[in-house]
Amino acid sequence: MKIRGLMMDPVTNMPIVILKDVGTETVLPIWVGIYEANAIALEIEKVATPRPMTHDLIKNVLVGLDANVHKVVVTELREDTFYAVIWLEREGHIISIDSRPSDALALALRVDCPIYVEDEVLKNSKQATNISNSVTGEELRKWLEGLNDEDLGRYKM
Repeated sequence: MKIRGLMMDPVTNMPIVILKDVGTETVLPIWVGIYEANAIALEIEKVATPRPMTHDLIKNVLVGLDANVHKVVVTELREDTFYAVIWLEREGHIISIDSRPSDALALALRVDCPIYVEDEVLKNSKQATNISNSVTGEELRKWLEGLNDEDLGRYKM
């Protein structure tokens, strides 16, 4: 998947990361915290900060340890909460690290690794939907604004 963009939930004023499957028309909105959304936005916009932010620090630690991030995977949707795993390799050993999706996505952008979502997560998410590539940001915004309060409140931080 690729990060299609960030937007604000019009009801809760919380940021939403929009993931889009590159092979299909499926999109998955994931509600994230303000700080994590900011970290994602900074990297999307290639804004340099005077000092390393948290996800930059994580990248620097991994580089210093000679560890390579192979992928991040949104693995589960349990009790209205998304879960993710960061898969990395160091000295020939594969290591999986539990993560919030927002942190995994912020790191994935910084290390330029693939982003995956388990099929079961897409099946279990009421919010996953299909859209065409020609859908504009405005059309996507209208679709999200059309979700009812129950839908928007579905995911806990």
